[in-house]
Amino acid sequence: MESPGVHEVAHSSIMRCDVDLRAQLFANIILSGGNTMLEGLAERLSAEIKVLAPFSTKVVVVAPPERQQSVWIGGSILASLPAFQQMWVTQKEYRENGVRVVHRKCF
Repeated sequence: MESPGVHEVAHSSIMRCDVDLRAQLFANIILSGGNTMLEGLAERLSAEIKVLAPFSTKVVVVAPPERQQSVWIGGSILASLPAFQQMWVTQKEYRENGVRVVHRKCF
């Protein structure tokens, strides 16, 4: 079974976005999570996406040194925001309403 590469998935995701946002998205690709710690990943991803991106598009792949924890850090920041706390679903709410409560609170 053959699957698309990370560069193809990233490119495809960006190309599905509004045309006015694409340049910004190509210029702000941020790696996060422990699997991105592979040596040379940022450079290779950048090179591979440049081949797929529209001509003269600036491609920037950022690999923050703390990226192994960046998902957790982002989640902890998000969880501390009052607006996000209003979307929390308690166990009781979920038992009473099921998945409908998620749609009601989050969408």
